[in-house]
Amino acid sequence: MTPGARVAAAIEILDTMRRGSAAEQALTRWARNSRFAGSKDRAAVRDHVFDVLRRRRSAAALGGGDTGRALMIGALRQRGEDVSALFTGEGHAPAPLSDAEQAAGTPSLRKGEQWNLPDWLLPEFERSLGEGAPATALELQSRAPVTLRVNALKSSRDDAIARLATESILAVPNPLSDTALSLMDGARKLRNAAAYRDGIVELQDASSQAVVDLLPEGRRALDHCAGGGGKALALAAQGRRVRAHDIDSARMQDLPARADRAGVEITRCTAAELNRMTPFDLVLCDAPCSGSGAWRRAPEGKWTLTQDRLDHLCDVQDEVLDNAAPLVAPNGWLVYATCSVLRCENEERVIDFLHRNAGWHCTFQRRFDVTQHGDGFFTAHLTRVKL
Repeated sequence: MTPGARVAAAIEILDTMRRGSAAEQALTRWARNSRFAGSKDRAAVRDHVFDVLRRRRSAAALGGGDTGRALMIGALRQRGEDVSALFTGEGHAPAPLSDAEQAAGTPSLRKGEQWNLPDWLLPEFERSLGEGAPATALELQSRAPVTLRVNALKSSRDDAIARLATESILAVPNPLSDTALSLMDGARKLRNAAAYRDGIVELQDASSQAVVDLLPEGRRALDHCAGGGGKALALAAQGRRVRAHDIDSARMQDLPARADRAGVEITRCTAAELNRMTPFDLVLCDAPCSGSGAWRRAPEGKWTLTQDRLDHLCDVQDEVLDNAAPLVAPNGWLVYATCSVLRCENEERVIDFLHRNAGWHCTFQRRFDVTQHGDGFFTAHLTRVKL
């Protein structure tokens, strides 16, 4: 595909999303119907779409509209590219710009356009992040770093770097965790790399790894909202005896293969089975959340989140904590975590839990900012033991 044809494909996908399709659904449908597109073409088209989603409001302002075509015009203008060189109408490229399109578009002036956030969210975003709000909003408009966790049961960080280098994958230490690596080059080769296939490295955000690094001691551990099992794998690599649970068990379907590759044993369990396995020394609740700290990876979440949805998530987070608390041993730990930067999902959920549950105390809280090294995260350690 030519560069112009890739832009045309991105326009098609963005228009499909405008009609109500989710990003991944629209991308998958396009790929199925475009067998001629090679892996590099699919990656380039995906990058176009996600770059628009990260900066949709400013792209719309510069492009003069919210159609797929206008958004791509605005996104290319943001990047300083020659739009006319890509909109030629030749070789499946988009049609040339009209006089109206040439004249349309103005620089982003409103805060919501500059921050690329919906207006309704701005007050909560500023309340949550204070002086750090502008920098966080700007960071969320960039591409996320690709980070790995080194499996300490199989390799050291230096050895993992060396093994990846033999397959032309450049990795460097990430400062957020002693097990974290940042990929600088060759990320698309990772899935076929021996270091990945042999369980020496796993894809995992560095802030997420740091949350696990900070966990209190406890041999019997439960990853209560396990999802794909990234934190369960990290817990097992620390030598803990790990159980994994998720309200949607399908999310854990790849966990056995991942655990086998990593050389660890993780038992998946249903809610009924949990009652027979309690108590646990450590219960980790990486609760469902807005994902606002990880919107670089899933930027569609910026635009699909509503106030009602956010309120519902806060209710779910309260329910998760209340359901998990009885699973904790008398001297054990309940650890709350989210990949959100919003106070209503983080500190305020901890405060409300403590108000509802006498005898519990919060001994530790920490936020991780959205940076070049990792996503935004929050974690809090709760216990019934006064320290």
